[in-house]
Amino acid sequence: MTTRLRFSLAFGVLVATLPAAARAQGQVPRTDRDDEIALALSACPSTVASGAGVFVLGKAGYEKARESQNGFVAIVAHALPISREPQCMDAEGARTHLPRLFKQAELRAQGKTAEDIRRYVAAAFARGEFVAPSKAGVDYMLSTQNLPPAAAGKGDTVEHFPPHVMIYAPFITNKDLGVDGSENGPLFVVGEGTPHALIIITTASHDMAHHSGGH
Repeated sequence: MTTRLRFSLAFGVLVATLPAAARAQGQVPRTDRDDEIALALSACPSTVASGAGVFVLGKAGYEKARESQNGFVAIVAHALPISREPQCMDAEGARTHLPRLFKQAELRAQGKTAEDIRRYVAAAFARGEFVAPSKAGVDYMLSTQNLPPAAAGKGDTVEHFPPHVMIYAPFITNKDLGVDGSENGPLFVVGEGTPHALIIITTASHDMAHHSGGH
C-alpha cells in the first residue's frame, strides 16, 4: 500500500541494514524487553501511559508484557524488520488494529514477503477476519523515536517522523477532508479509501518529505 506521509529531517535520514538471512527470517533488531516496553509507552500521553497494556515482539510474534488497566494498549509496530513505530491505541484500536499487527508480525516471523502479507491482509478483511473500527478513536504516536520506512526507491531504510496523533477514519480520503495529501495541508490521510485509513495530525512543526508504506 502506497501512502504519503510528511517527515521531519531534523535528525537526518537514518539508514539501517540487516544481513539478507536475518531479513528473510523476519528478525527485528530491537533492544531488550524493558527498553522495548519503555519505547512502546513513550507513544502514550502521560495520563494514559501508567495504565496502558503493553505487547513486545518475540521470536514468533507479539507477547503480552502487561495487562491494560484503562483500555489503551502500547506496542512498537514494525512495518519493516528495521523500522520501529511506537503507538498507543485506545480500546477500539486494540479491538480492530491489534489483530492485524499481530498477524503481520507472525507472518514475517515465518519468512513471508511483504507482498505475501499484503495479500493476506486484503483477503482477511474480505472474509471478515479483520474488521475496520466501528467508531472514531485515537492512536497516539507521541514518541520522538518514530522510525517508519523511508520513501519509495530508498530500499530498506528508515526516516525520522515527528510525534503525531492518528484518528481512525475507515474508508476516508484526502478529498473528503478537502486536502490533497501533500506536505502543505494541516492534516492528511494514510491508507485513504481502505478499512484502516487514518487521519494524521502532527504535533510538531517540521520539514516535509514523502513516505511509502503503511501503519
